[in-house]
Amino acid sequence: MTDANLLSELISRSADRHPDAVALTYGKRSMSYESLQLAIAGFVSGIVGLGLQRGERIAIYLEKRLETVVASFGAAAAGCVFVPLNPLLKAAQVAYILRDCNVRSLLTSHERLALLAPVLPSCDDLQHLLLVNAEPFPASTGPLACLGWNGLMHSAAQNGHRVIDTDMAAILYTSGSTGKPKGVVLSHRNMLAGARSVASYLENSAEDTLLAALPLSFDAGFSQLTTAFHVGARVVLLNYLLPQDVLKALARERVTGLTAVPPLYIQLAQLEWPAAISEHLRYFANTGGRMPRETLAALRARLPASKPYLMYGLTEAFRSTYLPPDEVDRRPDSIGKAIPNAEILVLREDGSACAANEAGELVHRGALVGMGYWNDPEKTAERYKPLPANTPGRDRGLVLPEIAVFSGDTVRRDEEGFLYFIGRRDEMMKTSGYRVSPTEVEEVIYATRLVGECVAFGVDHPTLGQAIQVIATPAAGGTLDTAALLAECRDRVPAYMLPTGITVRSGPLPRNPNGKIDRQALASEFRASTATPVPGQE
Repeated sequence: MTDANLLSELISRSADRHPDAVALTYGKRSMSYESLQLAIAGFVSGIVGLGLQRGERIAIYLEKRLETVVASFGAAAAGCVFVPLNPLLKAAQVAYILRDCNVRSLLTSHERLALLAPVLPSCDDLQHLLLVNAEPFPASTGPLACLGWNGLMHSAAQNGHRVIDTDMAAILYTSGSTGKPKGVVLSHRNMLAGARSVASYLENSAEDTLLAALPLSFDAGFSQLTTAFHVGARVVLLNYLLPQDVLKALARERVTGLTAVPPLYIQLAQLEWPAAISEHLRYFANTGGRMPRETLAALRARLPASKPYLMYGLTEAFRSTYLPPDEVDRRPDSIGKAIPNAEILVLREDGSACAANEAGELVHRGALVGMGYWNDPEKTAERYKPLPANTPGRDRGLVLPEIAVFSGDTVRRDEEGFLYFIGRRDEMMKTSGYRVSPTEVEEVIYATRLVGECVAFGVDHPTLGQAIQVIATPAAGGTLDTAALLAECRDRVPAYMLPTGITVRSGPLPRNPNGKIDRQALASEFRASTATPVPGQE
């Protein structure tokens, strides 16, 4: 049997092999691979019947549920492009994305449609509203055609448009913490290359059950679907309110693989875990930032038989590196080496390769490199650049340029080839003449075990350039003594890395739509609260 070339073929190939195997579980409902494949065919017929053309965008504004998955893979199978919207987004944010990528059809629910009603008239390209609820339809949807899920799925059978693996499959929007969201365009080839690569090093198989706890609008969240479907595994869809809900799902569904971001792991590490989880959880994987050492140690103590995978990735190239579990004890601060079928370079400003332990920009080349930012040539040119002619693997006889992702992240590579994250270039703090990574400060604070969560950022200072400000929450069930925390920090870091201010807040700290602690929002809020009023404008 040939490998999949298009996104929906991940499901059809698994349906051919094991049609009765469970592909998806959502609450008490499950779908086999055969049922999922039939549902996708129904969605394709409905979409083509509405007149959608090749490459047109279909937005999905729903929580994780069976219809969300069917629509995502169905849109790609029809030759269209799916745009998953984080269900946490507000109406104005949704409207911006609908306008930005000229969405033609929107799949949502009655409840969410009520929230969007004031902004939809501004979305000039939108023609169809698709609702997962049963009829009756809303009293008025203006000029928009409205169709229910059942009607869509029982349309006359039609084939999708012809597509090839370099065509667009999805547009994933970044959180936009430094400005308006950017739509990262991914091809079928990008998404399949990622599925194959990640499934290979996580050693996924048809016996696995993966928990989809992250948003499907987040590249690592959607990856739980593609990696599982690549090998014929099962995915459990979870919309959780509390970290305890994640533990309950792990135990109830006998999950074998969990991927999450550090803020969730920090919360999970402070809970009591059902003993049975350690009997079946084969691995836990971290993405979206550095896992604090104390958190990693706590998780490993609870899960002695589970393999920890520390990963690094970016939406523009999906996943870049991972640290094998057998290296975690030796180098817990490392983000590892390149994933299979990718090459990671560390380059200077002039494009030349950095020496061992020299800080430089992480550059990702290979099949996972996305297609740029939707309709944004300026930002695309900042991140997606031609590799220098002297780059390893790029012989001078090659005439056409190769585009790679220049991440904006500063890293170093040690003598054995392992990479270490230093910080984002736009988050690095310049204090007392030194460049300091906020994640490095946070790591030290977490190691004190005196805080629950923390975030560090720079604020303008008349003599230091920038002073290091920290916002922290108390550890679970306790209080936070800032004097004791500073005393611990003095024992662990040089003077220039000491926070000059610590603000205590009750937890948890606010997250951005992808579940990460929102450093930019907290920094902006702090600066606004401490700004000196302009005379006459108090």
